[in-house]
Amino acid sequence: MELNSRVELALKGENPLVMARMRSGFAVIGDTQHLPGYSLLLTDEPSVDHLTDLDWTRRQEFLFDLSLVGEAVERACRPNGLRRINYEVLGNGLPILHGHVHPRYEWEPADMVTGPVWRYPKEVRDDPAHAYSDERHGELRDAITTELTELIRAAY
Repeated sequence: MELNSRVELALKGENPLVMARMRSGFAVIGDTQHLPGYSLLLTDEPSVDHLTDLDWTRRQEFLFDLSLVGEAVERACRPNGLRRINYEVLGNGLPILHGHVHPRYEWEPADMVTGPVWRYPKEVRDDPAHAYSDERHGELRDAITTELTELIRAAY
């Protein structure tokens, strides 16, 4: 499903992957959980393609919200051997502003842990065994959502 459709569903309250409504958009759990806790921040403005399309206030809100998603993922994933959080705002493949939050773990292969997530083969990242499901990933999603809710309350 295209990100524009996901944003439109989120605006209607119908995107099942939404964890929280934020000032600049929606925090969502990733379709793939190759690296457990992978999350995204989707803009709430479907016509916005680039970070620089936003005025300065909205740009600050988006980047701050992305940092809150990352902090929530960090807190929730720490017990699972978290090494660090990687943030990305790419936009090369999908023409809508969104930010990636990738948890990185101590258990990752040494040749992968120091590079970007995209060095993992697509077959590994998108393996159906890693597809998000409430049954396998719901507990972690709930933990991220709880942390994010607390951070939003404190920040806003």
